[in-house]
Order: sequence, then C-alpha cells, then structure tokens
Amino acid sequence: MVWGGMWGKEFGGHMGSLTAVKLRNLKDAGRYSDGNGLILVLNQSGKASWIVRVQNAGRRRDIGIGSYPEILLGEAREIAADVRRQAKAGVDVIAERKKEKKVIPTFRSAAVKVHEEHKASWKNGKHQAQWLATLETYAFPHFGEQLVSEIEGPAIRDALAPIWLAKPETARRVRQRIGTILDWSYAKGYRTTEAPMRSIAKGLPRQPRKSGHFAAMPFEEVPAFLAKLRSRTSVGRLALEFLILNASRSGEVRGACWSEIDLEAAVWTIPAERMKINREHHVPLTPQALDVVERARVFRCEASDLVFPGQRPKLPMSDMTLLKIVRDMDLDCTVHGFRSSFRDWVAEETHYQGEVAEAALAHTIPNKVEAAYRRTDFFAKRVNLMRDWADFCLTPGAKVKRSENQSKRLAADRAPKPRLPR
Repeated sequence: MVWGGMWGKEFGGHMGSLTAVKLRNLKDAGRYSDGNGLILVLNQSGKASWIVRVQNAGRRRDIGIGSYPEILLGEAREIAADVRRQAKAGVDVIAERKKEKKVIPTFRSAAVKVHEEHKASWKNGKHQAQWLATLETYAFPHFGEQLVSEIEGPAIRDALAPIWLAKPETARRVRQRIGTILDWSYAKGYRTTEAPMRSIAKGLPRQPRKSGHFAAMPFEEVPAFLAKLRSRTSVGRLALEFLILNASRSGEVRGACWSEIDLEAAVWTIPAERMKINREHHVPLTPQALDVVERARVFRCEASDLVFPGQRPKLPMSDMTLLKIVRDMDLDCTVHGFRSSFRDWVAEETHYQGEVAEAALAHTIPNKVEAAYRRTDFFAKRVNLMRDWADFCLTPGAKVKRSENQSKRLAADRAPKPRLPR
C-alpha cells in the first residue's frame, strides 16, 4: 500500500468513529481516524499506536499517547480529550508529556535497583555479593548499557552461550537473574513484554544432567574419619566434629552462638532467621556434642558470641575452612554430605522412623496437608536418635539395638539375590 492510500483512509472521506470490532479486524498498514484528532497508526509490522493531532503552541502537532491494545479505544478517547483541553488552554503539551514520561533505565542500573530491593530478603550474605558479581562478569559486558526495553532473546542467548556447558550451574543462575531483572522492568512499565526466558533454552545445547546429590561419605567410614579428625585440635576441626555429631548444615554450625546453647538442658536452639526452613529448631546435644562445646571454650573471646569464630572473631569462619579440612585428608566428599551419611545410617542400621530422621535434619515436609497436621518435632525421640548416632560415630564397634522384625528385614536385604535365568 502506498502512503497516498494511507492518507486517504484518514482524510479521503469521513469514515466515522472507530469501534472495538473495527480495531480487531484491521490488517492493512495505515492511519485510521476516530474523529476529533484521534488517530490509530498501524505500521507494516502490525504494531499500532495512538496519536492526537492538535493545534498547540502556534502549530499543528501529532502527539503520541501510547500503543494499542495496551491502551484501548475508550481510554485513548479520554486521553485525547485531555490533551485537547490542555492544548486549548495554551499548555505546551509535548513539553509536559516529556516530563511525565518514564525514563527507561539501562540493564545495569535496573540490576542495581533490583538488587537493592531484594537483598534484604536474602539471608546469605555471600549470595547478596554474588548476585551482582555474576551479572558484572557475564551479562553487563554484553548488554549492560542497553535499555531494558531493547533487550531481546538473542542477546541473552549470546551472553549465556560461552558458559552454558563450561559452567552450567553459574549459567543457570545468571539466566535466572537476568529474567528477574527483565520481569521487574516489565512490572515497572519499562518493557512491553516479560523476560523471554523460555525461548532461550531452545537456542542453547542441552546441559548434562547431574545427580543433584552432595558427595557423601559412606556411614561405615565416619567413625574412622572422626578418629582421624580428633587427632589434632583446631577451631575448624571442632566445628566439623560438631556438625557431624548433630547432622547440621554448615551455616548453622558456623553461625552457632554461645547464647543459643543451654548447657544445663543440653539443647542448642537455632533461631528461625538462621534456618533454611525459616523456623526455630531445637537440637538435643549429646554428651559427645557437649564435649566439643567444652573444648571450643579455648577459642572463646570477649569480642564475639560465636562458638566457632573465624579469623576475624566477630565473623563466622568461611565454609571453605570446613571443606579444606576434608580435602586435606584426601577425601572426595562434601561437608554437606555428612547429613546424607547420617540419613543412610538411620535407614540401614536403626529402627527409628523416617519422620524422626527428617526432623533431626530440619527438613520441610513436602506434603502440605501432612505438614498442616503434624504438630510435633519428635524431640524426645531425637534425643535417643542423636545419642545412638554419637555412640556409633565415636565408639568403635558400637551397634544399635533393633527390633526383631527389622533385623530380619535387614538380613533379607543384605542376603545375596538369586540370579534369574537368561
């Protein structure tokens, strides 16, 4: 269609007012008048926008008031009427609208704002620092200075491609953070679409699957490991021993405070803000665990309430401190994996219910209905469970008494299985 034809649609004869049905059925590029200066402009790519034609500041002006269908016909008429009133009153409409127009931020500045808004909800200080650092390394060099309204799927794909297979976990985190920023921009009105993250994966190769489990030490090897661990004393070794005996998470132990430990009651109360489940957790302390606390007194200082202080007394030790101890002992397992060792020991060697073990690990209950009705944390049972675990860990040849039925089941499970004929 030639531009002469487009102009004819507006001015060649009176077309009458637009309707919602007419708007939905428009296909040809052109300018479509609703009367009173309100015009819908439909371009060759199918995008449509509203303009208002007025006499303003001594000359005729076309003033954009938004896109269609984001702004529907009724709202466009109201805006157009307001623009005409301002123009008639002598207001410089374009200058005023520029003042009101939102300043679209760059991706970098949007990332900083999102980080500022969200960091208070992140418990992990390391996560707060890494959130922006990963974007600085992997996203900003590609489109950090682009407006958030201009960033599309291909640019995101190109940024992720170099690390997609080489650093899969990092790549997934960067993709998630980019998506968060673009979705925030959409919610603020800086973009017309949400983040195009679903389509990104189609332009990237499939990442290799990982097991999703932390490398764990077989529970049978834990006693020998602890014996070796206890051959030397350091605050890091004490923290690791305490972690194993209580089947705790690294962050819970590294952040443990003297004020949280009731020596008389033999209970360690971890506040909700330090728990993954965001709920206060009570850990029964065995005599062996209390012995670790007693040995840790030598590292106590007035400047800190931490049971296992780091190199800077007021700050917890690094997670790498514990991992280094394991690595220096030439072991291919993770610190978190000792929780799996504990869980396997409960299942294979004891008569305790799985629910009790899960409570000891402070796991959330996936079933929402079950979670709503469960009112106990099995503390009394956990007292016995953790004593048995500590005895197993630190007493050579220690065995847990089992029920007759469980003993039969374990024997059956361990019996050689007959080979089936081929």
